Amino acid sequence: MKKLLYFIAIVLLSVYSGKAQDTKGTNFWLTFGKNSSRTYSEVDLQIRIVGGGVDTNVTIEFTESGEQMNFPVLSQQVWTYSLTNPQKQAVYNTVKEKSSRSIHVTSDDPVTVYALNQSSLLTDGTNVLPVTALDIEYYQISYTIFSGGYLDAYAVIATESNTTIYHDGSEITPTPLNEGEVYYYTSPTDMTGAHITSNKPIAFFAVNQIVQIPNDVGAQDNLFQQLSPVKTWGKNFFVPVSHLTKDRVRIVASKDNTKIEQEGGTVITGSLALNAGQWVELEVLLSSNGCYISADEPIGVCTYLTGMFYNNMGVSDPAQAWLPAIEQTAPNALIAPFIPTGSTNLTDHYAIVMIFTGTEGNTEVSIGGAPPVPLTETWYPNNDANMSFCHIPLTDQTASYYFTNNAGLIVMGYGVGIRESYYYLAGSSMRNLSAAFSANGVPYTEMADSLFCVNEITFTTAISNIAEVDSMKWYKQKTSGNTPDLDYILITDIVEDPPVTWTRTFRAGNYMIKLEVYHNGELEPLVYEGELCIGAHITIYPTPNDGGMTNPTTGCYKVGTQLPMEAYPY
Repeated sequence: MKKLLYFIAIVLLSVYSGKAQDTKGTNFWLTFGKNSSRTYSEVDLQIRIVGGGVDTNVTIEFTESGEQMNFPVLSQQVWTYSLTNPQKQAVYNTVKEKSSRSIHVTSDDPVTVYALNQSSLLTDGTNVLPVTALDIEYYQISYTIFSGGYLDAYAVIATESNTTIYHDGSEITPTPLNEGEVYYYTSPTDMTGAHITSNKPIAFFAVNQIVQIPNDVGAQDNLFQQLSPVKTWGKNFFVPVSHLTKDRVRIVASKDNTKIEQEGGTVITGSLALNAGQWVELEVLLSSNGCYISADEPIGVCTYLTGMFYNNMGVSDPAQAWLPAIEQTAPNALIAPFIPTGSTNLTDHYAIVMIFTGTEGNTEVSIGGAPPVPLTETWYPNNDANMSFCHIPLTDQTASYYFTNNAGLIVMGYGVGIRESYYYLAGSSMRNLSAAFSANGVPYTEMADSLFCVNEITFTTAISNIAEVDSMKWYKQKTSGNTPDLDYILITDIVEDPPVTWTRTFRAGNYMIKLEVYHNGELEPLVYEGELCIGAHITIYPTPNDGGMTNPTTGCYKVGTQLPMEAYPY
């Protein structure tokens, strides 16, 4: 299989800013779907919030009642809250309808938010995505319905008023939705591949009432996972496997004529050639060290735990987790195991840490804010993906686990017990991978909010919906410093066989980057522009007038901040 080596180079060069899109944030929306046949009083609905790098204040507001709760969350500490019966009733969706059953979580500083929908032997959990990661196009990814009148379902939350929702092109009524309103949509059949779109950003949750995985093999459980918008879908995926030895994977295509390749899995249902909305299911074994999946168009992937009577491990139930593309690695991730307050069989909790092979020694974990230590668990390397993963037991159930690897990582979380499981994405980036071009993995639409502390920048094109690219032209315009450019300067003029990537070294400063794409014989090009900020590595020697500091400060600073001009290496 062809390896995308250029992509690995991009990831290793990536610089992530505090404003880059990932699973941390300060603004979240959450709702819950029906768990099997249980009523709201029979389930434990739990919110877990893990503090980021600083102490912060968090507010939870229930849209239906207007009730607010304010509380502090300390750095890298876990705040857990189980909803009261009135609060559960205000967020628990059971019938197909429009409602106000949502929760709005806001914080002064970035935090990570998780949610649990649990009842005896019926459990699943999810991460909650910040508003910055949301968009207007999704596909449902679920599983075959368990017999007995249960329903597949999804729930969407409007993040802005006057939001109109479409299911496979047909408007859902009654709409529009106002900010915080929810539409809970149900079906007696598996809706995997249903296309859900809107005119404004929405939060999208897959909330299947109960399934067996594989179908007709006990035991059964509900599914609960927030899914990511199509703009975050990628083309390269590494599928790890839980310690249960064999998991299932579903892949959904976003475009017609999508061709998929995979190494390490076995096709169970469907084909590796898909049209938009079609899907294929794989089984992946731990003995294969995971599975590498690549596609020529963006795809969405979910991975599933199987029932205990299928994996023969004596524990586990069906559970679903969103799997980000390799393109969505991040330098760190926060995770905390779920501890239900009601009747539960959950006994063991794990993190799955995925990294680039060869960077194992750079992977560390800080537990409860303690000094970081290297990981010593067994790594499972996958040569096709050039990635490795390991299972980390989360033995301190009240502490946060903060994983870091500057080369990039993705972290999943899961828990198991007899006839009970949960599985969810714990941490990754949530970049817009549909952007026309990116710089060191940052979409051109977000470059202005990112400070690049390396001078070598790799640009990657991602031109879509164009039948034929004739040529591309790249321009730069330096906008800061002693000698800014008066106009755009041509960097490169690529006439034939446009490459996916190219690299250039920039001096510190701020630049406008423009891409012109000539296509299909048209005379006028498509034009894309973004601001690139290259930081200066300088040392400041404070004087007593600067507050009495005596130690110099070394860092990477954006050109244009209030620092001596001679400090910048032009």
